[in-house]
Amino acid sequence: MPLSEHEQRVLEQIERSLYADDPKFAATVRGIDPRTRQRRRYARAVVCFVLGLALLPVGIAVGYIQITFAGFLISLLAVVYGVATWRRGAERPDQATTAVAAHSGGRMRFRPAHPAHGTEPKRPLIQRFEDRWNRRREQ
Repeated sequence: MPLSEHEQRVLEQIERSLYADDPKFAATVRGIDPRTRQRRRYARAVVCFVLGLALLPVGIAVGYIQITFAGFLISLLAVVYGVATWRRGAERPDQATTAVAAHSGGRMRFRPAHPAHGTEPKRPLIQRFEDRWNRRREQ
C-alpha cells in the first residue's frame, strides 16, 4: 500500500530537516552499501587473523604461553568472524538492500541488491508494519 500524499510530504519534510540538522549523518546513512560493509568485515577478519598468527611465534620466543594462547584465540575468532560474514552474504542475497543514488522528490528509495531468481523478495519493514496496522484496524 503506497503512502498517501500527506504522508509523503511529512516524510520529505522530516528528511529535509534531518539533512539540514545533521548533514554528516545524512550523508553517512545515504552512503551505506552492504557490499562495502562486507568487504570491511573481510578486511577486519584478515587483519585479526594475521595479528593472531604473528602472536604465536612471539609468545613462544618470549616464553609466555598466555601470548601464544591469545594469538591462537584471536586467529580462531577471526576465522569464525570471516565465515559468519561470508555466510550472511551467501544466505540472504535477496534481503540485502542498497540505496538508489538518484533521489526523486528528495526521497531515498531502496531496492533489493541481488534478487534471487524465482523467489519473491521480502517486503520492506515499513510495508509489513503498515499491513499489520491495517489488519488490526479491520478487526
